[in-house]
Amino acid sequence: MLRRIRRTLAVLFLAAVTLLFLDFTGTVHAWLGWTARIQFLPALLALNVGVILGLLLLTLLFGRVYCSVICPLGVFQDLVAWLGGVRKKKKYRFSYSPAKSILRYAVLAVFVVAIVAGIGSLVALLAPYSAYGRIVQNLFAPLWGWGNNLLAYFAERADSYAFYETDVWLRSLPTFLIAAVTLAALVVLAWRNGRTYCNTICPVGTILSFFSRYALFRPTIDAEKCRNCTLCERRCKAACIDSKHHAIDYSRCVVCMDCIDVCKHDALHYEFRFRSHGAAAPEESGTAKAAAGSGERGSGLSRRRFLLGAGALVGTALVHAQEKKVDGGLAVIENKKVPKRQTPIVPPGAVGLRHLARHCTACQLCVAACPNGVLRPSTDPLRLMQPESSYERGYCRPECTKCSEVCPAGAILRITPAEKSAIQVGHAVWIRKNCVVLTDGVSCGNCARHCPTGAIQMVPSDPADPKSPQIPTVNTARCIGCGACENLCPARPFSAIYVEGHEEHSEI
Repeated sequence: MLRRIRRTLAVLFLAAVTLLFLDFTGTVHAWLGWTARIQFLPALLALNVGVILGLLLLTLLFGRVYCSVICPLGVFQDLVAWLGGVRKKKKYRFSYSPAKSILRYAVLAVFVVAIVAGIGSLVALLAPYSAYGRIVQNLFAPLWGWGNNLLAYFAERADSYAFYETDVWLRSLPTFLIAAVTLAALVVLAWRNGRTYCNTICPVGTILSFFSRYALFRPTIDAEKCRNCTLCERRCKAACIDSKHHAIDYSRCVVCMDCIDVCKHDALHYEFRFRSHGAAAPEESGTAKAAAGSGERGSGLSRRRFLLGAGALVGTALVHAQEKKVDGGLAVIENKKVPKRQTPIVPPGAVGLRHLARHCTACQLCVAACPNGVLRPSTDPLRLMQPESSYERGYCRPECTKCSEVCPAGAILRITPAEKSAIQVGHAVWIRKNCVVLTDGVSCGNCARHCPTGAIQMVPSDPADPKSPQIPTVNTARCIGCGACENLCPARPFSAIYVEGHEEHSEI
């Protein structure tokens, strides 16, 4: 029963978090955005004390339930391990192995140093939620998009508008490759050895392991009833059950309940830690010898409390729609190229480069949620995979605050459209040699027409001749760096006007 409850909740959480990254309509976050905000690392970087204390309390009560129910990467590994067992027709293929403590604590130390030093790219590589987000955004989302486009194709021919076509494009090759390598490594480890990543590399798992040793409810082995059949040990994905000594390493146990489900002698129970039946005291390492004695199951109370604690974390489904930008024309239009910016542009609400670098987990949720094709992962080694703005496919519309709404880590602070219209993330720079007014001798003014703040004015190219072709001039004090001018400039392949970023944002 407990195993069935745990698996149901795990599937719901995995589906909810996955949908956050797959959704291109902007509807899912209104209902399921909280599933990203309760992930451990985003809550830690956002200084969300309530969520952090809640997860620690959950662990002290029930063990590492976070790893087996809430963490999408943990649940994904369980799914791969299950498929591996079905494929090999070997459900009982694992075995006990001692904890790799030196490796675990070394990775945790590197992780903590990276957070303190603001090395966001290293933090992002090790963080489980971020790793799963990159995998879904870079590898699964394109398949989802192509599937939608196929449905849109057939719907259009049936005179239906139930689906509409969406762009599928590669936002960053380095991030795509990192996601592919991460997925391959996780699949191999989980297929062969279950929860190897969680118990040797994952820093969140190591942090929670300190608290799970003292959990009030835990799986225990009744030594008198145990027949040493080793089924529980061979079914344990965390390799933490030593059936020979009737001991469980609670620092590595993820409370998956598989061991309880397979025990044929009623020797394994999930029960209150201090239940009195002559139990031996658990060792400091987290490996405890189970008690011998009472034949009562004693799982009624623990089951109810488990349901109350874990069941309080579940939710539901859907609301708003994404704008779609389409280019037109009878001739083939050359794609724009990214200008060389001295300072990258980061989204309004990010405060500046330093704040973003210190808080961003590079989970790609803002990139997935951006309806205008502006955000993409950085390729800068110091800010690898963190979001930056570029305006070849669209511009940052003043009314859109989607990235600030979905960020779970506080890297992009929540702002209103009114606040956004006053935030200066950069300023426009005019490149004379690229302007079609001077190169092609045509009248334009696109940049001035579409500037939402009126920061661009058209003036005569020859001050002495009021009738000379008009060129743009930029009032940098009024420019907010939205990129409308850069995106809508007809010059190809480089725009005649582009946005240079600011290290620290300011208000105009």
